[in-house]
Amino acid sequence: MSVLTRDEAQTRARLLDVHHYAIDLDLTRGDETFDSRTAIRFTVRADEGTADTFVEVKPAQLRSVTLDGQPLDPTALDENRLALKDLAPGEHELRVEAAMRYSRTGEGMHRFTDPADGETYVYTQLFLDDVQRVYAAFDQPDLKAVFDLTVTAPEGWTVLANGVTEDTGQGRWKAATTPLISTYLVAVAAGPWHSVRTEHRGLPFGIHCRRSLAAHLDTDADELLDVTRACFDRYHEKFDEPYPFDSYDQAFVPEFNAGAMENPGLVTFRDEFVFRSAVTETQRQTRAMVIAHEMAHMWFGDLVTLRWWDDIWLNESFAEYMGYQTTAEATRFTDTWTDFGVTRKAWGYDADQRPSTHPVAPEDVQDTASALLNFDGISYAKGASALRQLVAWLGEKDFLAGINIHFERHRFANASLADFIDSLAAATDRDVHAWADAWLRTTGVDTLVPSVTGDNGSRALTVRRTGERPHRIAVGLYDQDPGDEGLLTPRERLDIDVPQAEPRPIGKLPALVVLNDGDLSYAKIRFDADSFRTLRESLSGLPDPLTRAVVWNALRDAVRDGDLPAATYLDIARAHLPHETDLALVDGVLAFASGQIADRYVTPEQRPAALSTLAELCRDLIRRTEDGDHPGLRLIAVRHRIATAAHPDTIAAWLADGTVPGGPELDPELRWRILTRLAVLGATDEAAIAAELANDPSATGQEGAARCRAALPDTEAKARAWEAMFASDDLSNYLFTATAQGFWQPEQADLVRDYVPRYYPEAVALAARRGPAMADAAGRWAFPAHAVDTDTLRLGQECLADADPIPALRRKLTDQLDDLARALRVREAGTA
Repeated sequence: MSVLTRDEAQTRARLLDVHHYAIDLDLTRGDETFDSRTAIRFTVRADEGTADTFVEVKPAQLRSVTLDGQPLDPTALDENRLALKDLAPGEHELRVEAAMRYSRTGEGMHRFTDPADGETYVYTQLFLDDVQRVYAAFDQPDLKAVFDLTVTAPEGWTVLANGVTEDTGQGRWKAATTPLISTYLVAVAAGPWHSVRTEHRGLPFGIHCRRSLAAHLDTDADELLDVTRACFDRYHEKFDEPYPFDSYDQAFVPEFNAGAMENPGLVTFRDEFVFRSAVTETQRQTRAMVIAHEMAHMWFGDLVTLRWWDDIWLNESFAEYMGYQTTAEATRFTDTWTDFGVTRKAWGYDADQRPSTHPVAPEDVQDTASALLNFDGISYAKGASALRQLVAWLGEKDFLAGINIHFERHRFANASLADFIDSLAAATDRDVHAWADAWLRTTGVDTLVPSVTGDNGSRALTVRRTGERPHRIAVGLYDQDPGDEGLLTPRERLDIDVPQAEPRPIGKLPALVVLNDGDLSYAKIRFDADSFRTLRESLSGLPDPLTRAVVWNALRDAVRDGDLPAATYLDIARAHLPHETDLALVDGVLAFASGQIADRYVTPEQRPAALSTLAELCRDLIRRTEDGDHPGLRLIAVRHRIATAAHPDTIAAWLADGTVPGGPELDPELRWRILTRLAVLGATDEAAIAAELANDPSATGQEGAARCRAALPDTEAKARAWEAMFASDDLSNYLFTATAQGFWQPEQADLVRDYVPRYYPEAVALAARRGPAMADAAGRWAFPAHAVDTDTLRLGQECLADADPIPALRRKLTDQLDDLARALRVREAGTA
């Protein structure tokens, strides 16, 4: 498929003014394809003579094309482009009729049949250039148009779209005409949905899921709608521009690749957010944040849309910042920034230290394939962190004033970074252009290092930095509590601009100095020697969870940089995590300790001791929560106790009894977790997996069974799993991921050793056949991350040099190989 370049898009945007799309989809044509008919009205703005351009479409069969009533040759389609030649200035109408393929990879029009009840659902995911899998289009974000959509659907289905839909009879549905939107934001979701509908501020609101999840949606409907209404109202307090569309539907759809997608009026979410098993309050908070994030896009992304994909951060960084901030302001989930610091910010730090790093606002996005690579921790987490630092520097009042100027200037149109900065500049006297150059046009993570000098009664603090960015940070000074040496009491919080004009007097020597206390900037931090000694003894005595998040992130970074032995991190976790009260912190620290330290950063000989430490830590947490007052904390501890089990006896007894002693009872999610770990340890078999699947034949059960079967330590099981992943294209995106998650296990390194060299050529071939979404899955989940050795690294480097993987896989492999090299360095530092 030909990818669109920025130069081509700019040329086409100068040539065309696109007015209107009439799209007619027929979803009754069978299991493989659907019919798509598109009529596009547009104007050619050429000043003189005629002009040439092209329209994109990727059909199973292109049946007919007419331009201004005259037929064009369908066989002239070149990959995904149909040339339109000799266009005279003025009005034109293009009509395209085609059969289009349903997708099993979450791209285009995805089709899913629910194994729980046999019902079928379809939905669109048209980002970034998957529009052409569904309808013919001038497919670029700055050619906005008005859309009219009609759909023919099977009897008993409901059709959802960007606007209010009407059942006109005979299986025909018509959606309300949209305002001006970009092609990639058109959305359809059709099937026998279970729906909960209400009204707010005169607008229809709805939440929808497949029927087999109806009871679970109904259980959480009040919470979902309360969060939606609260965020909606809060945005109307922040923004002068009212919500710009005629309704607000949220559809929880199966096998969705992203967390959610901001289609105007019809946000689609992965339906794991319809919780069918027990979850923690942090998971509910994450769901609320995603609701707030996607709603922010209605203004920033949908009302005002990027002009070209180099400004994707304008969509995602803004929505990321607003999602966390608005959730904290408008809902019961007031500690969202702690979760951001533990999970999302680490994602940004990691991405920004790899060879594939890029500026938040890159200037070299030459085509759509390159643009797709930038949906990462930089565009989301780093960009949101930069905006949070901007608000700290600018003040929220001026920041929101600039945002509202931006909406007013560019409503229902397109804008660039320069436009955004100009809007902010109109609301403040500060030099936001210089700020943007320092924060948005640079790469890498600064490191801030404290130095305390002077006599005990007249100490001074100096903050040194690597890098050139200005930072406005808070510095927390803490003293030991005289009544309890395990507690730390805040003495003072200093506001410091880095670089400093001169050292800052701080009086007597504090027990602990925490840079970036409050986490308002984006930087790695280090501790002076006295502070580090205090942390080893008293980390859990810090009173504020956000401060503790900053500290845990710093310790994590130090391990990754080879400056702190992995064993020391585990010792600190063993000492202090049993006393932690914040769920996001407990889950985040355990996830890093098990998924990175135990699985990759320690040698195979050291791994049993690391797992033992983590298992003891989880047992402490389980004992601490026996009173039943901390169900979320207990659930996290149980999950990680399962994941770190080195012997099957305890968790096998839990599975046999159907409960953890003292609770919780095992729901489907916990049962599949245990069975997966038992499979890894060789303590279950196909008969047990089949029996569990018979009890839970849902889509999630199918994924659990695939994961367990791939995890069995058996040569035939491994061969079947590999064949399913790489020799056949039958697996959906979710079943591929589940199989890949089960396949590689540190305990089975010898068993799967021969598959490591096979991975690279077969992943390259798979990605070429199945496209970017499956390339991402193959690079993310099927990579042999457990194989931390120089041979794996060498084979990967040779693949990148010689095999020419598609861009999506090349990016994933580049990142994985850099992480592998880092793991080797950490191991070397740990054994030096």
